[in-house]
Formats: sequence, C-alpha cells, structure tokens
Amino acid sequence: VQLQASGGGLVQAGGSLRLSCAVFGITFSNYAVGWFRQAPGKEREFVAVIRRNRATYYADSGKDRFTISRDNAKNLVYLQMNSLKPEDTAVYYCAADRSVISTTITSSQYYNYWGQGTQVTVSS
Repeated sequence: VQLQASGGGLVQAGGSLRLSCAVFGITFSNYAVGWFRQAPGKEREFVAVIRRNRATYYADSGKDRFTISRDNAKNLVYLQMNSLKPEDTAVYYCAADRSVISTTITSSQYYNYWGQGTQVTVSS
C-alpha cells in the first residue's frame, strides 16, 4: 500500500492550495481517507476526512475554508484549502483506513496507511 501526498508549497496568507493524495495497492473505494497535519513542536492533528460513502468531517480550524473530495476512478483524494492563514503552516499527511468509525475517524492512531507528507507554508 502506498499513499503519495503532493501539492504543498509556499503561499501568502489569504491564498489557496490544493493538496492531492494518490493511493495505490488497496480497493480505494472501501477506504476512508483523511488529512492530518503536524507543525513544528506540535502533535499531529486532524484536518479533514472523507468516508467511502463520501461523508465528510472537518476540524473546526478548517471548516468553511477547506474542502475534501475524492475521485474513486483515479484513486485520488483532494484537499482544497482557501483563505490560508499562517497557523495552517505544517506538514500535511494523508492517511487511509477501512475500519475507522465515527468515534475514531478523527484520531490518527486508527489509520493504518500513511503518505510521506507535503509541506505547506503560509507567509503573513
């Protein structure tokens, strides 16, 4: 199983980025795919997740600014991030699991498969 996150970069505050997560080696449509992020000196935190039925959940920090979507035909998950803030600066990771449920879906410890991360830097 392999997950490849891409699309990070340097952007000014107020700008936008779209992250992509390509997933290989699993029956993609059976898996929830989430995004987590980790800033220097901080713990990894939940950002957003999309379940196999396309239900979505967002951390409060990204509600109304971030949109997660999936393309099952291409085994891709996207995270569209708008109105970016300096506090969004972090390494963003995508993760997949088929067994997460509503009470565990925002917890990184319940995801078995992880990508390598992509750096997002938002300048003020």
